[in-house]
Amino acid sequence: MEFTRRLLEQFLVLAEEKHFGRAAERLAMSQPPLSQAIQRLERGLEVTLLDRGPGGIRLTPAGAAFAVEARRLLDAQSAAVERVRRVARGLEGDVRVGYVSILSHHHLPRLLRAAADELPGLRVLVHQDTTATLVDMVRSGTLDLAFIRDPSPVTDELTLRAFADERVVAALPHEHPLAGADAIALGELHADAFVLPSSTTLPGLAAQAQLACRDAGFTPRCRAEADDLSGLLGYIAAGLCVGLLPEDLRHFPVPGIAFVPLRETSPYLRTTVAAVHRPDADAAVHRLLDLIARQRNQ
Repeated sequence: MEFTRRLLEQFLVLAEEKHFGRAAERLAMSQPPLSQAIQRLERGLEVTLLDRGPGGIRLTPAGAAFAVEARRLLDAQSAAVERVRRVARGLEGDVRVGYVSILSHHHLPRLLRAAADELPGLRVLVHQDTTATLVDMVRSGTLDLAFIRDPSPVTDELTLRAFADERVVAALPHEHPLAGADAIALGELHADAFVLPSSTTLPGLAAQAQLACRDAGFTPRCRAEADDLSGLLGYIAAGLCVGLLPEDLRHFPVPGIAFVPLRETSPYLRTTVAAVHRPDADAAVHRLLDLIARQRNQ
């Protein structure tokens, strides 16, 4: 038989009051329908739940056991309903977030900390990959949200939102003659070998570096390409190349690397961090995006 919430509540109130009249009054109903409901419950269970007498009623052993289970059923149902509602509101559940490695030092930790503080019921599952792969994963539904710096692989069926804008600085080996400068002109690096973002996996960022150097009056001499942050940093820390990296990395000192501001105001010396998601993204995604927007305005 079907144990409706109303039927379970009726039985539990009756079990507490041990009197049909008082139970009916608490339930805002008349006594006959309550008596009929309990009789249907007993027939469905094929057991006697109540011993009825002139002085009132008492629970049979089966009735006492069913009262315990009825309370558990109601509590479980309430918990399930509340959880579903919290998931629907983006307050609970899992959200799968992708990021490129160049964001792992600053933006990702801030997001995870803020989500843990303000959305403790939400579990953020993270995945690092290249921009092109992350965009494909969002498109296919494997990821709910991704944070990238190169918007070139993003097509019209996805939603792209900028949430941070940063200056680009020169990343130099510690032994470089300009490593101790307060600021330099990009053109002062015209004779240096560069490590550049991969033109295959990071075409937008690679083009940006080329255009920034062109604005400074030279074409960068490419010693190596790297498709992630660790590769870029590795070549620079080894003393083999110079590079162009977001200024936020200055807050996370890397052994062997000095980050030096650039004097130019070229638009190519700015980089944007963007969030990518499907237009039908669920409430949890929008909760995270709202959280990021609030952080940015603080």
